[in-house]
Amino acid sequence: MSLTVKLTTKENVLLVRLSGELDHHTAENLKNQWQTALREKKVKHVILNLEQLSFMDSSGLGVILGRYKEVMQLGGEMVVCSISPAVKRLFDMSGLFKIIRLEESEKFALISLGVAS
Repeated sequence: MSLTVKLTTKENVLLVRLSGELDHHTAENLKNQWQTALREKKVKHVILNLEQLSFMDSSGLGVILGRYKEVMQLGGEMVVCSISPAVKRLFDMSGLFKIIRLEESEKFALISLGVAS
C-alpha cells in the first residue's frame, strides 16, 4: 500500500491529511511536499490528520518531528487529530505527545488554533 497526501490550507493553517502507510518508502516524498507547502503557502500552524493512516514506522516519526521543528521556528504550533490506535501507540512510545498536542477531530484542532471551522 502507498501513502496519499492531501495538503490544503485554511487561513494560516496547513492541513496535512495522510492515508495509507507512512514508511521509509514514502517518507521522503511526504517531507518534500510538506516543506514546499510550508514555504509557498505562508502558513503558521499545521494540523496533521491521521484518521486514514493505517501504518507508520520510525522514518514517519522523523518526518513529523522535522516538520514540527520547522513550524516552531515559524512561531507556530502543530496539532495531531483523528489518530488511529496503532499510530497513537507509536506516538505515545516515542514521546511525541509531550511536544505535539492531540485533538479529537480536525474541527476541534482548528478551533484550538483560533480558526473557525
